[in-house]
This record gives sequence, C-alpha cells and structure tokens, in this order.
Amino acid sequence: MSVDLATVRKIAGLARIATSDAEAEALLPELNNILGWIEQLGEVNTDGVEPLAAVISNHLRLRDDVVTHDETGGGIRDAVLRNAPQAEHGFFAVPKVIE
Repeated sequence: MSVDLATVRKIAGLARIATSDAEAEALLPELNNILGWIEQLGEVNTDGVEPLAAVISNHLRLRDDVVTHDETGGGIRDAVLRNAPQAEHGFFAVPKVIE
C-alpha cells in the first residue's frame, strides 16, 4: 500500500496540520516507509503466540472488600454528603447535562 500527494494533503487536513506543497512532498516518502514497515509486520508468523495485555506479568494484590464502620474505613456517608453542594437519597446530586 502506498499513498499519493492528494492522500498526504487529506491526512494533513484531517489532522488539522497546515502543510506547504514542499512539506507534503517531503512527507510522502516518510508515510510510504511507515506503511511499508506495517506491511512487514503483517508477514510475521504469529501462530501459537498468545496476545499480551502487558509486557510484564502483573498480579493484582487483592484484599477482601469489607465495609468497616469506623472513621477511617466507612460508615461516614452522612459526614461526606455534608460537603456536597446537593445530595439526594444518600448520593451526590449533579445537574442534568444531557437531554
């Protein structure tokens, strides 16, 4: 796949980047090189390779989700809601922004 000068101008317009004719002509071979690299990646044999979400293995350290009723761990909903500009039914109330 390769791009032409009209496509480079269209991409620059979509990206809201002002380019002169000389800059567009200079970008043409660069974009074609990038597309060539992407085509090379498509040729790599990935059979049997599991997709990764991260390069290193991350294990989440989970704790039990236990509600406590002391001043540091919960049970202070009313105290928190006193800071709210508006509260309804035990929740923060916010103005409607979407009709």
